[in-house]
Amino acid sequence: MTDWETRQELDTLADSETKNRDVVLKLYDALRSRDVESVHRILTPDLDYWFHGPPPHQFLMRTLTGVSPPFEFAPLSVVSFGSTVIAEGCDAASSVSWIHAWTVSHGIITQVREYSNTSLTVTRIGGVVAGRSAEIARSHCPSVWESKFSGRAGKSVPGLVLAI
Repeated sequence: MTDWETRQELDTLADSETKNRDVVLKLYDALRSRDVESVHRILTPDLDYWFHGPPPHQFLMRTLTGVSPPFEFAPLSVVSFGSTVIAEGCDAASSVSWIHAWTVSHGIITQVREYSNTSLTVTRIGGVVAGRSAEIARSHCPSVWESKFSGRAGKSVPGLVLAI
């Protein structure tokens, strides 16, 4: 593969990451404005949902199902790593921090992992770089992102590692 082809593939990956991030930001806008039709267009009907945190803090599922008054998600940080988009924020009182790890496929969100009052570290254990699979290093999985708002409440929270 030539240097030019490698640059083209990396540019394509960056464009894809930007598009995936935009899909997630559109979802937050739709949630904030209570635009149910847009939410249905952005999320797959069989969304794969996973939660970690205190059970009363399942704010995303409660918002999506209309079980309780919607939680105001205002992401303070949004980053993208391939098909995974990480969004992080906290409530107005900074007593509850939340992290969503979204999986976007062809412009549709297919999976979300919701973490509440949890410190999260994202590591990359392999992947595709310039169209080639990267080998998984046995001794080192670099951290590519760490949550910043989980300690705002002034209390200790559990920590997890998400491998992508």
